Amino acid sequence: MTALPEDTTLELSRALIDARRSGHRADVSRFPTPDYATALKVQQQVQSSLGAVGGFKVARRAEGSPVIAPITADGVLPSGSVVQTADRMGIELEIGFELISDTLPSHLDAPGKYFRPRIVLELVDTRLAGADHDPLMKLADMQVNAGLVVGPVLEDWDGKDFSTVEAFLNCGGQQIVDGPVTVPGGSALAMLSLFLDHAGDHCGGLQPGQIVITGTLSGLLFFGPGTDVLGRIAGFGEVSCHLG
Repeated sequence: MTALPEDTTLELSRALIDARRSGHRADVSRFPTPDYATALKVQQQVQSSLGAVGGFKVARRAEGSPVIAPITADGVLPSGSVVQTADRMGIELEIGFELISDTLPSHLDAPGKYFRPRIVLELVDTRLAGADHDPLMKLADMQVNAGLVVGPVLEDWDGKDFSTVEAFLNCGGQQIVDGPVTVPGGSALAMLSLFLDHAGDHCGGLQPGQIVITGTLSGLLFFGPGTDVLGRIAGFGEVSCHLG
């Protein structure tokens, strides 16, 4: 991995933009693997062509700075939506935190003043042709995010963390999870804090109404068009979509 020259970075960004616009995946085999900073720069260049940001995803990296990737606003859909699917779509059941304040906290000692939890489905798809891509190339491709389906708010949240929750996910009649599951890292608020500590003004920074998603409760499986998806987390209610 290396810091790519500016012209190569722009070329990679254009390839990913073209893939989004055309619906055809990009052959990135001619590009060197970017380093972390270059991958985030590609994200910024691609996102600037896509318009508004609707949220962000975050995940830990063993190498240091975390995975951070924007979710385009036009990919954020209400529960019950039809999700257009070319061949297959990855589905992950997650807890998200929606920013409800005009300011960001310096510490998450009173998270309920700034955020409200929501049940969400992350949609996963790639703009990269082929398979077995380097994690940093996936990071450049928005960590292969394809959108977000947003379900109900957890009402009357007292700011308590989420560690183990009762979760349910069914996709096309296939039971993915039904019972207690542990959130990634054992703490949803720790994932939110990780994002706040590292995101800064990346892709405009976190803004009111945007949602930070904190990692899958169900693993990642892919499904084709015609699949009905239904998820639940105890206390939150249901979230659903149909792969069209």
